[in-house]
Amino acid sequence: MFTIGQVSKMFHLPISTLRYYDKEGLFPNIQRASGIRKFSDAEIEALHVIDCLKSSGMEIKDIKQFMEWCQEGPSTYLKRKEMFERQKKVLEKELQELEKHMAMIQFKCWYYEQAITDGNEDRIKEMMPEHLPEEIQTLYNRSRDSHEAD
Repeated sequence: MFTIGQVSKMFHLPISTLRYYDKEGLFPNIQRASGIRKFSDAEIEALHVIDCLKSSGMEIKDIKQFMEWCQEGPSTYLKRKEMFERQKKVLEKELQELEKHMAMIQFKCWYYEQAITDGNEDRIKEMMPEHLPEEIQTLYNRSRDSHEAD
């Protein structure tokens, strides 16, 4: 069993956030001793899931719904799986966007490395946009790809 202070340090969360989660019903089976919350391994595991879902952009009301479904038992397995499938799609789209941004950053690092070496951008501008080295051309193209086809 862990105190709220220990859990706060463990997850780098303010105590007020843990109290809020409890108030919102995210720890339905939390034990109390003389009014003091005692976090078991079950609450610690729940916090790992809550942290993941929250970090992936899910709202507290949806996380609360998930926790309620967990309490309802096996009849909600399909609903829970569907929720995670939806969140997986959200993250996949975000990853695609991050990869696009990373390609731009990598391209610009190469670009300015060349400009520094040459003392100007003239040679690079002559290569643009279709006569870049193959690997750099790939980065350049990827940084401009549209990922709206899903």
